Amino acid sequence: MKLFLIYARAANGCIGRDGALPWHLPADLKRFKALTMGKPMIMGRKTFESLPGLLPGRRHIVLTRRERWDSTGAELARDVNQAFDLASNTAEQAAVIGGAAIFDVFMPLADRIELTDIHADFEGDTFMPAPGPEWREIAREDHAAEGDAPAYSFVTLERAREYAA
Repeated sequence: MKLFLIYARAANGCIGRDGALPWHLPADLKRFKALTMGKPMIMGRKTFESLPGLLPGRRHIVLTRRERWDSTGAELARDVNQAFDLASNTAEQAAVIGGAAIFDVFMPLADRIELTDIHADFEGDTFMPAPGPEWREIAREDHAAEGDAPAYSFVTLERAREYAA
C-alpha cells in the first residue's frame, strides 16, 4: 500500500491554530476532498475531533493511546503498524491527514506529499518544517491572492529515488 501526506502549510511553517486551520481556502478544501475520496484517512485523535463530523466516502482511522474515547464512526489504531494494517486491508492508497505528530511518524513511510503551500505567514500553535531534500517536486499549480485569501500553490512531491526504501 502507498501512503501520502496531505496538508496545507503557511510560509512560516504554520499548519494549525487552536485545533483548526488559521485560513479559509475553499479551493484547498475541494482539493482535499478530491484527493481523499474513497481512501482511508489516517489521523490523530485531535485531528479527528476537529473535523465537522465524519467525512463521507472515506474511512477514518484514528491513531490514539487513549483508552476511553468515543470513537463512533472511526476505526481505532494503537500504533503505526496497526493503522497501516487497517488501511491496507481494503485500499492500495491511504492519506495521512494530521496532526503534526502523526505527520512526523508517517513521513518516513510516505512516498508522496500533497501540499498546499500558502504564500503568507499565519499565527498558530502547530508548525511543520518544509519538506527536506528527500522530496522532489513533480507538479505545481500556482494561484494568485484573491480578496482576503492569500496566494497559494498546490504542490505534489514524491520521494526522491536515492531516498526510497
